[in-house]
Amino acid sequence: MPRNLDEDSINRVIEMAWEDRTPFDAIELQFGLNENHVRALMRRHMKRSSFHMWRKRVKGRSTKHRALRTDGMNRFKSQNQKG
Repeated sequence: MPRNLDEDSINRVIEMAWEDRTPFDAIELQFGLNENHVRALMRRHMKRSSFHMWRKRVKGRSTKHRALRTDGMNRFKSQNQKG
């Protein structure tokens, strides 16, 4: 992990990771955590079954990976989201 996060930040990262339309790039911009770091954080802070459910859900999901998004897919952007 690039830096220590407080409990509120960890909870927000988890919340953003579960959101379908929040790409990993947005999490990286706001918290400095790339996809691998988010995966490690989720593994550490979630029950094993919840982590596996999340991984199955986001694996290959085009809305979570900017490179897989179609042109013009710029839907939701939270006011709390940087970038």
